[in-house]
Parts: sequence; C-alpha cells; structure tokens
Amino acid sequence: MKRFYKDAACITVDAGFAIQLDGRPVKTPARNALLLPTEQLAEAIAAEWAAQGGDIDPATMPLTALAQGTLDQVIHERDRIVSRIAAFSNSDMLYYRGDENQQALADHQAEKWDPLLDWARQRYDVSFTLTRGIIHQEQSKETISRLSEAVEGQDDFTVAAMLSLVGLAGSLVAVLALVEGAFDADSLWPLVNLEELWQEQQWGRDDLAVETREIKWAEFLAAERFLTLSRT
Repeated sequence: MKRFYKDAACITVDAGFAIQLDGRPVKTPARNALLLPTEQLAEAIAAEWAAQGGDIDPATMPLTALAQGTLDQVIHERDRIVSRIAAFSNSDMLYYRGDENQQALADHQAEKWDPLLDWARQRYDVSFTLTRGIIHQEQSKETISRLSEAVEGQDDFTVAAMLSLVGLAGSLVAVLALVEGAFDADSLWPLVNLEELWQEQQWGRDDLAVETREIKWAEFLAAERFLTLSRT
C-alpha cells in the first residue's frame, strides 16, 4: 500500500490514547478504534507509522500488528486465545530432557532450565513431571490449573503479547517469568533455544538455522517491547 499521509501523531482521548494520520483516527483491519492503554505505546506505534517510506510495509510495524491483534481478536475471542496459551502448561519444552543416550545434553538442560522451573514452583505453588526423550508427559491437574489461572489473570494487551511470545519460545513458564519480571528477554532467549545452540556447539553452525533464530529473536523482542510499553 502506498503511503497516503504526511504526519502521524499520538493523541489523548477519553478511552486512552489513539493514533491520527493527518488528523484522522487510525482504525484496525476490523474497523475498531485503535485505542491504546498507555501514551508510551501510542507514541511508539505512531513512530512506526511515521517511519514508513513511500510504501507502507506491515513487516516493519510489529507493535501496530500486536495492537490490532489485541483489539480485533483478543478482546472478542479472549477465552479461545487464553486457552491456546495455557495449553503450553501441559507441553512446555522445559519438561523434556535429553534421553538416556544424551546424558551430557540432559545435564546441561538441568543446569540451565531447573532454576526457571524452581522459580515457577515457588511462584505458583506447582510441581512438574519431567521426562527423558520426547514422549508426552501429562502434568498434574493442579499445575495445569494454576498456570492457566496465571494466564487468565492478565489484561488483554498482555495476553496478545503472550500469544506471540509463547509461540516463539515454546515455553509458558519462560513467558510467565518474563511477564512477572523474574527473568529478562536476554536471559530467556538462550534458554528457550538451548537445544539448538547445543547442537551448534557439537556439530557446527547452520547458517539457515541462525538466520531463522535471528528473525524469531527480533519478533520476541518486539513482543517483549509491546508488553513493557502497554504497562508503563
């Protein structure tokens, strides 16, 4: 789409903050008002619109996309989306360790992942059943319930960020630690990519895998920034 405006600005409205292009309010793809909870998030989204060149490139506007997803999907389909996120409580990547032929990997996973699980045990009063290999291991009903409640208790903008983050990380525990401020993005990213990084150490660098990981890292940082700005 060609750029059709000169100026992008953040304005204060009764319901929060909004974006205007040449004085006209921006709407979401579903024609909802693009209303934002904080001035900081609104300013950052206005900056994405202002930074566009002759053509509007949605790929360079991740905060806008996350805000649109909040207003068009999360608010109207909250139960379904919360359930998608909470499902990771029963399939978190941190539960699965190297099998009996991968003892060195299993030891490395225990060293790096166990502090994160220990945080969750204490924070949510849960227990985890760990397994060797990739065969699914059912978690207790109490653990699933308490981690699900932790997701349900978040506001809509946080839920939108969590949906993106959990898909990239494969770990609800890691995402909850980020949401709670117990771990930061720089600390968590190597943990959720531990097995891939381990394989690189053993067998050498795979340029395609590194490129893919860097793209996902940029998406992870964008979702983390959205999370932070929506709460400031």
